[in-house]
Amino acid sequence: MTYKNAVLNDLDLQKDLKSINEKFGDFCTRVAGEAWGLPLIDQKTKALITIAVDVVNQDQVGPGSPFAAHVHMALKQGATVAEIEELLLFMCVYGGFNKVAGCFGVLNEILSSQI
Repeated sequence: MTYKNAVLNDLDLQKDLKSINEKFGDFCTRVAGEAWGLPLIDQKTKALITIAVDVVNQDQVGPGSPFAAHVHMALKQGATVAEIEELLLFMCVYGGFNKVAGCFGVLNEILSSQI
């Protein structure tokens, strides 16, 4: 399932954001929704970019971490697991091997929980 806007059209994502904190969820939905609504970069590419940012920021650990949400978002926008894995391998060079190792670990957990 792909969305025209991966934030504003994904009610499950909005619910998850609000479960972290109601005001935070509302704020993220409004601000990120506007950014995701910009027209020149497609939703799948934006989702893959957010995963790359998560690698650099090490945002795959802890409660409320965005990495899993962005992986799910990328998959909903048509990215394949192979594309996400290739992105992580690419990020080894620019983000760091150790950072990517942790992301692969979390990716494996995400994928195994979907089976």
